[in-house]
Amino acid sequence: MSRYNARVVEPKWQEAWNSAEIFKAERDESREKYYVLEMFPYPSGRIHMGHVRNYTMGDVVARYKSAKGFNVLHPMGWDAFGMPAENAAMEKKVHPGDWTYQNIADMRSQLKPIGLSIDWSREFATCDPEYYGQQQAMFIDMMDKELVYRKNAVVNWDPVDMTVLANEQVENGRGWRSGALVERKELTQWFFKISEFSEELLDAIDGLDEWPEKVRTMQKNWIGKSHGLQFNFETVGAPEGHEQLEVYTTRPDTLFGASFAAISCDHPLAKQLEKDNTEIAAFNQECRQLGTTEEALETAEKKGFNTGITVKHPLDSGWELPVYIANFVLMGYGTGAIFACPAHDQRDLDFARKYDLVVTPVVCDEKQDPDTFSIGTEAYTGPGRMINSRFLDGMTIEEAKLEVNKRIEAKGIGTAKTNYRLRDWGVSRQRYWGCPIPVVHCDDCGVVPEKKENLPIELPKDVTFDRPGNPLDRHDEWRACECPSCGKPAQRETDTMDTFADSSWYFARFTSPRADTPTVAADAEYWMNVDQYIGGVEHAILHLLYSRFFARAMNLTGHLPKSAVEPFNALFTQGMVCHETYQNPDGKWLTPDEIKPVEGGYETADGQPVKVGPSIKMSKSKKNVVDPEDIIDQYGADTARWFVMSDSPPERDVEWTASGADAAWKHLQRVWRMTDEICQSADAGSSEPKEALALQKTTHRTLDEVTKGIEGFAFNKSVAALYQFTNTVAKSKADKAAKADAMKIMAQMMQPMTPHLAEEMWNALGGEGLVSQAEWPAVDPDMLVDDTVTMPIQINGKRRDEIEVSASITKEELEKLVLAHDSVVRALDGNAPKKLIVVPGRIVNVVV
Repeated sequence: MSRYNARVVEPKWQEAWNSAEIFKAERDESREKYYVLEMFPYPSGRIHMGHVRNYTMGDVVARYKSAKGFNVLHPMGWDAFGMPAENAAMEKKVHPGDWTYQNIADMRSQLKPIGLSIDWSREFATCDPEYYGQQQAMFIDMMDKELVYRKNAVVNWDPVDMTVLANEQVENGRGWRSGALVERKELTQWFFKISEFSEELLDAIDGLDEWPEKVRTMQKNWIGKSHGLQFNFETVGAPEGHEQLEVYTTRPDTLFGASFAAISCDHPLAKQLEKDNTEIAAFNQECRQLGTTEEALETAEKKGFNTGITVKHPLDSGWELPVYIANFVLMGYGTGAIFACPAHDQRDLDFARKYDLVVTPVVCDEKQDPDTFSIGTEAYTGPGRMINSRFLDGMTIEEAKLEVNKRIEAKGIGTAKTNYRLRDWGVSRQRYWGCPIPVVHCDDCGVVPEKKENLPIELPKDVTFDRPGNPLDRHDEWRACECPSCGKPAQRETDTMDTFADSSWYFARFTSPRADTPTVAADAEYWMNVDQYIGGVEHAILHLLYSRFFARAMNLTGHLPKSAVEPFNALFTQGMVCHETYQNPDGKWLTPDEIKPVEGGYETADGQPVKVGPSIKMSKSKKNVVDPEDIIDQYGADTARWFVMSDSPPERDVEWTASGADAAWKHLQRVWRMTDEICQSADAGSSEPKEALALQKTTHRTLDEVTKGIEGFAFNKSVAALYQFTNTVAKSKADKAAKADAMKIMAQMMQPMTPHLAEEMWNALGGEGLVSQAEWPAVDPDMLVDDTVTMPIQINGKRRDEIEVSASITKEELEKLVLAHDSVVRALDGNAPKKLIVVPGRIVNVVV
């Protein structure tokens, strides 16, 4: 009996697939396409088990759809720009490009042995000039459509990396790479006009019915549609030019609970005041040390500076409110100014308590007594009716909002307005390793887009990272250029694009990756949309939102059809691969290779006890990483693929265990042994038609379950059905031919999960060609119907026997057979039954 040797078998079949180019995708209008895509990886240099799980999921779908007759596109690329490469350049004294391309080569060599059905001919990296040159062309097209603009903006500034950070790159007030405290800084930035699509992006979410509900909710919340009131306070004591203070509020109903007004340190009024007041200047500077993220504002101690200015209450001119500069108000939200009702907003309440300001409740829970209702340390944000609000008293919140809006509009000082939380996308980054923004600064012509024939504007290779800041700012030769408009000497833009831009259209580029335009209309029309997109939930907001925006921008600029404005038909967010953590007595993290099992737990090589921690996401810092290369070397790729598909539903985390991997390997070995035994057996086996039919029925039932499991993204259910089927075949007394037929179908069913073993089985069993190109077997519906049923026979309510009868038997026929059954005849002993209860298909009860 031959033993399945993955080290020999897997490379053999991978070579067969490559030689036949069976995964190469070509546009074929006569065939229905299917585009499956996993979120492409950042080339860090090593793949991890999360990659194995993610790409195996996509591969199962791709292989299954191909077997179902679809023309499948399953490409791979690399999200290759970003700060890690610059950090590596500084640490290792290498060029970011050299580091990146070496990592790509390393990861490609690690991914290919997994046996993925990828069209590698379409591979690209976002740092390829051929790719980012087309991104530059689209930027120019977007400028032409007024989807790009430049303005001064307050940004998160990392003083160590000396670059702008997105809110999501700020963690606990610090830069995600440098760890430095992030500051607010005003810079001239490039922006994509994503806010113009707020309503469209929001409305379209309801149509994404094949997206996870939690992702759709996260997108809705990020866009953040709100209905409110924008109005002007009349100021008292403000400098000239600031006679009014405009605010936006979603709670106009709480105006009679107003305690103070607050402005951002970057508000024009605050900037005016700091010119002549050193205390205000110092306070504003302190505020600017905070980042611009909501997290930073929520967690920071609330601080304010009383400007001495007041504003008149819009509904009572004799009532004035103090104006503070507050560290929790941002210019980027609303108007950069608010009125505060501390009783019904926790942030405002914290501020009011700190500065001993008035707290007046104006909404009361209907279960409470309005005369005694008061606010302590917690703001009341629930439903209720208005109190302490003059003409609003007794109204619901919504009624009060409408009444205030009506009165403010009648006074001509404001209007009801719909706002969105979504802000325009600032894409300027002050770093080298990114896509250069294709514009030129000319003293005469201003800011001018580069000519498309001059693209790509390539990054210069001769740069240094020996000091902080953007090397492009110091590269005079690269910066110097001719103005595309007048031909005079000019300077290139040195900001590069946010790397989220690179990943916001790569899916479209895969449809024609070598074209000298961003896309080719016929290819985009055929291949788009992505039918199944797979990736981590950590990208549920920005990457997906930016991609949805880019698809719309590409439609407006002629690079995608209208049908592709929502680029991803179905989205699946997979769980993480987890592993136990291990620590020695000193708290040092240990890798799985540094421990050994002993009775009652683990110990180190030198005999120290090991503390076993919870199973958490594999990470280098906790050293609970299992190297896929080690697993493939020890067990083979199919074992790794089988395990990550089998252990839990794909949307949940999976715990990697050595015992689990070993069990998966043993099962695949068993499947091969069964295949080999059938092939080598000289015994034809039972010729009993009943046995062959029973096996055939089980085969089709299993095929039905496996098919439903794959189509429903319940791969673990498909695997479970195949485990059970293996046991059934092993126990079957059917003849050799029937078993061989069952195992051939088993090879087809296993092919998406374990393609190498499936090819070996198919080949041994005499299958024609490659199983990876075989048509998915059709389920015979007749085989899913039972011809007979086995029914229990009860005598006086206790089970005594059973009877196998036709599934279509009538009640009268069943009664006759039961009464003639030996066990019933003995129990009756010649007497007639007192009662005979028959439920066809369920049970028979004889009362004697």
